[in-house]
Amino acid sequence: MESRVKLLGHPVHQMLIVFPLGLLGTSVVFDVIRLASDAGYAGTVAFALIASGIVGGLLAAPFGVVDWLAIPAGTRARSIGALHGAGNVVVLVLFAVSLWLRRGQIEQPPAAAWLVSFCGAAISLVTAWLGGELVDRLGIGVSPHAHVDARSSLDGPAEPRDRSAQPRSA
Repeated sequence: MESRVKLLGHPVHQMLIVFPLGLLGTSVVFDVIRLASDAGYAGTVAFALIASGIVGGLLAAPFGVVDWLAIPAGTRARSIGALHGAGNVVVLVLFAVSLWLRRGQIEQPPAAAWLVSFCGAAISLVTAWLGGELVDRLGIGVSPHAHVDARSSLDGPAEPRDRSAQPRSA
């Protein structure tokens, strides 16, 4: 099933989700650095990454919803998509709570802020796997004409090539 919203022939949701996933995941790395050292800058970096990741997630979500609404009801893909989306809402809420807990204590966040972020990161691993299941196993967002010799997405829809018009090699 092809994505409903594309940019230059590729699904917008799949392009955008790399930002919140990377930003929020990297915020946890900086939280670990802050926990393991006296580096106050790491808390500041984590704060900025969380804020940016939340914005990125909010930008990616509507495109995911549009694609999810196009999945036929009663299918495994629709159920997996619902879990993926709902789980990502939980992830964004957890990171938003962490951001709120950090206010006024950016360089030295309270333990609760770290705990909520780490829970959000753990859930995001599951929701990322569910997203992979949607694309790689269930073909959501993938052209039905995709194959190893498909033409560039910049050339238009991935319709099958007329193989009879191509010269045969000996």
